[in-house]
This record gives sequence, C-alpha cells and structure tokens, in this order.
Amino acid sequence: MKRIILIGVLVAACGGAQQRTDDLLEAARMYNDGVRWERLPMAATRVPAKERDQFLDEREDLAKDLHISDYELVRVAAGKGDKATIEVKYTWFKESEGVVRETRAIQTWERHGKTWLVVDEHRMKGPEMPGLREEEDPEKPEPATPEPEQAANP
Repeated sequence: MKRIILIGVLVAACGGAQQRTDDLLEAARMYNDGVRWERLPMAATRVPAKERDQFLDEREDLAKDLHISDYELVRVAAGKGDKATIEVKYTWFKESEGVVRETRAIQTWERHGKTWLVVDEHRMKGPEMPGLREEEDPEKPEPATPEPEQAANP
C-alpha cells in the first residue's frame, strides 16, 4: 500500500514539472511570436503589469525600423521553483540599413501564480540589437566618479 501511494506521489510530481515546462514554453512562444509579428498587446500579456505600458511604447517605436524575421528558442533552463531562463536566437534587420543580423539573447522568466512572465532580456552575443539591453559585465569596474576639485588653500 505504501508503495502505491509513493508511486502516485512521484508520478504526480513528474507530471507537475512537465506541465510547468509546457506552460513556460507556451508563454515564451506567445511573447516571442507577439514581438516578431508586432502583435504587441499579445506579447505584453507576458510582461509584468507595471511594465506593460512602457513595453508597448518602446516596442511601437522600435517597430518603425526594426523587423524580426525569425526567432528560435535555443535552450530552456527551467530551474526548480518559479524561475527559468531561455536562450533565444533572433534573426533581424533594420529597415534603414537592410543588413540581416543574428543576435542571441537571454530571457529571464518568473512564474506569478500560474502565469509565466518575462522579467528581463539582454543580449548574450552577436551584434547589438535595438530593444535588447546590454548585460553589465560584473568583472568590469565601474568608472570612477570624479571628485569635486578642492579649493587651493593659500
């Protein structure tokens, strides 16, 4: 009897983890499809509520010149708990330049209730891409703040 209960608990736990990963992939596809096809209100449903208006404004401005022709979810790392990272490869161009580029980005996702939200996205490698922030280099020292000049004492 104890074995049956234990097996049932293990099966339920594995099923829950698979469902969580499936939900994450669905959320990531919804967000990235929305950004790619400029269905921004759909993409914005996967951004934290307090950041949605800013997201929509920035993406509408970017859409005037930036075109994402494809994306690929390269690697999904769904950690334990409510956090995950996804590596995304974007194929894109700026209409003003006409040069196709590939840039890889890291998206950080958090689950809030049953909903996965993208809480950060930054460039990992490849050319800088409008709309992707640059990752701060933790080993690179911040520039020293110049101290105000001291008045010379006569």
